[in-house]
Amino acid sequence: MSDAPAASRAPAVVFLDLDNTLIAGSSAFAFARPFAAEGLIDRRTAVQAVWTQLQLMFSGADASTMDRLRRRMTLVVQGWEVARVRAVVEATLREVVEPLVYPEAVATIERLRASGSELVLLSASGTEVVEPIARLLGIDRVRATRMRIDDGRYGGEIEFYCYGEGKAAAAREIAAELGVDLADCAAYSDSITDLPLLDVVGAPHVVNPDRELRTVARERGWPMLTFVRPSSRRDRLFRLRDRLTDRAAARSGSRSA
Repeated sequence: MSDAPAASRAPAVVFLDLDNTLIAGSSAFAFARPFAAEGLIDRRTAVQAVWTQLQLMFSGADASTMDRLRRRMTLVVQGWEVARVRAVVEATLREVVEPLVYPEAVATIERLRASGSELVLLSASGTEVVEPIARLLGIDRVRATRMRIDDGRYGGEIEFYCYGEGKAAAAREIAAELGVDLADCAAYSDSITDLPLLDVVGAPHVVNPDRELRTVARERGWPMLTFVRPSSRRDRLFRLRDRLTDRAAARSGSRSA
């Protein structure tokens, strides 16, 4: 979309990514410890989840990485009882999620809500994890990845993958439901995999962008935001990553000049 919403009015709808945008890290992997405590996953899988978070932080979430994660997670959760997953998430929601929420994200949500914008949370994580987090953040409308459920348990297939073009399709569907033009909408995300979503709205914003999205945002003049938790070692590493990326871009620009 080339026509941005008028500066004098708020976006009709704002589509918000979750992981590394509103919260630090992956919402799916954040519950690794509670799931392990309940016997849903073993210690090795929980440790792998932490390692995967670090990889995503520094390397970004390209299509091949996300495809591997999708296949791995589908295999891990196959056969889990959905009601049990919901119960674990609800019981540990505040303990797990509240420390991960960026203060700037809370302020942004409050500002957008006060301006009259409709807020929509879009996430590649599963519905059973994302919906409770959305309620915690005060966001009513959600689109997330949806697994097939057989007799109350997860089957081995994904019915809707809210990722890449899937997020853009969800945005189009919601805009049509609400009767609004996507040119009058905004989106916030951290990942190059959400470029299809950012491309369809009139006001794209990037938050804690990975290397590729940071480059795109710089080239297109998109607002670039940094959300951090001051006491977090992880977020200090984020800032280090961004400084290194900016230095590399500056060196590249000076050589090509």
